[in-house]
Amino acid sequence: MAEIVLDNVTKRYPDGALAVDKFSMDIADGEFVILVGPSGCGKSTTLNMIAGLEDITEGELRIAGRVVNNKSPKDRDIAMVFQSYALYPHMTVRQNMGFALKLAKTPQATIDEKVNEAARILDLTQHLDRRPANLSGGQRQRVAMGRAIVRDPAVFLMDEPLSNLDAKLRVQTRTEVSRLQRRLGTTMVYVTHDQTEAMTLGDRLAVMRTGLLQQIGSPHELYESPLNLFVAGFIGSPAMNFMAGTLAEGSLQTAIGNLPLTPALRQALERANVGRQVIVGIRPENFEDASLVKPELRGHGVTFHATIEVVESMGSDVFVYFTQESGLSAGVDQLADLAEDSGKADTGASDETVTARLDAATQIREGENAELWADVRTMHVFDPKSGQNLSLETETGTPAAAAT
Repeated sequence: MAEIVLDNVTKRYPDGALAVDKFSMDIADGEFVILVGPSGCGKSTTLNMIAGLEDITEGELRIAGRVVNNKSPKDRDIAMVFQSYALYPHMTVRQNMGFALKLAKTPQATIDEKVNEAARILDLTQHLDRRPANLSGGQRQRVAMGRAIVRDPAVFLMDEPLSNLDAKLRVQTRTEVSRLQRRLGTTMVYVTHDQTEAMTLGDRLAVMRTGLLQQIGSPHELYESPLNLFVAGFIGSPAMNFMAGTLAEGSLQTAIGNLPLTPALRQALERANVGRQVIVGIRPENFEDASLVKPELRGHGVTFHATIEVVESMGSDVFVYFTQESGLSAGVDQLADLAEDSGKADTGASDETVTARLDAATQIREGENAELWADVRTMHVFDPKSGQNLSLETETGTPAAAAT
C-alpha cells in the first residue's frame, strides 16, 4: 500500500516567508492526484516536501502508514520526474534508465530485465543504444519516466514534466502518462500549472493559491461546483466570465441584462445575507447565438446585444469576444490573482472582455451588433468580499444555480 497523508503540512522559510500553509490531503493507494495552480502558489514546494527535498516546518507526512518527515528521499520509496529531463549526455538510454539500479548494486541481469520491460512499456526499445542528444524532446521525457519506472517505487512524483514540450507533443505525451499510470497502478502526484493538463489527467485535483489549498475534487466537481471565485476562474478553458450583479426584485441586474433567479437560488442568496452586490460567473459555453436557440429554451436565459470585436472559428465551435461594462472592483483579491496569472495585470488588457463559445453554425461576424443569449441555469453567484460561491447549495443539497 502506498497511500499518502498530508496532515496540516506547512513550509515556512527562515526569513519568515510562508510557502505552504496547513496543507491537508489523503491520497489513496493507486490514485492519480494533480496539484494545480498559478506560479508561486506552493504546488512544487508541496511536491518537494513529499519527496524529501524540502524540510517540513510543521505538520505530518505519512507514506504507506509511516511518518517520513525526517526520512531522506532515498528512504521514502519514491521516484521523481523533474521538469528538466536531467539525463546524462554521455550515457545511452539503457545506461540512463538503469543508472539508479546500478548505484544500488542491483545484479546486472535484473537491471537488464527491468530496463527492457520499461522500454517496452514506453516504446523505447529501438532507442536503448542511442544517446539523449539523438532523441526528440518527447523521447527524452519518456527516458526520464523510464528511469523512474525501473525502480518500481511506491509513489511517482512528477514536477511539470511536459512543460518543455511543444503543444502537439504535450497532448501526445499526456496521453502516454495517463495510460502509463493506469497500467502500473502506482500512486502518482503530478504538479502542473496547465489546468487543461490537470483536467484531463487526474483522478482528483488539488487547486492551490498563495500557499493555501482552495479545493479538492474530481475535474467534474471542480468545474461544476467551484467553492470560490479563484477555483471558478482557474478551472475551465476558456475561463469563466465574471461581472458585477445587483440583486433586485427576484432577478440579478448585470451589464448583459436582468438575469432571472430560480426560487432555489434566490433562497440561497437570501440565506447568505450578503447584501445586494454580488459577482456573477457565466462560462463561455453557456452563451449562444440567439438565432440558434430553441424557443422553449429562451425563458431559461437572457437575450442581449453586443458588438463583436473578435471571432475565432475552431471548426467544431466559434469563439466570439466582446466588451461589456463589468462593474467589478479592482480590489477583489481572487480576481486580481486570476488577472495576474492570465497576464492581464501585466499587459493592461481589459478585464471586461467576455468570451462566448457558440455553435459552429453561427453566422455572426466581427464588427456586428449581434444578438446573443446566455443560459443562466448554471450561472454561479459569488460573495465579492469572501469570494465564496453562494449558489452551490440549496436546502436539499442540490446545486442552486442548476435547480429548475
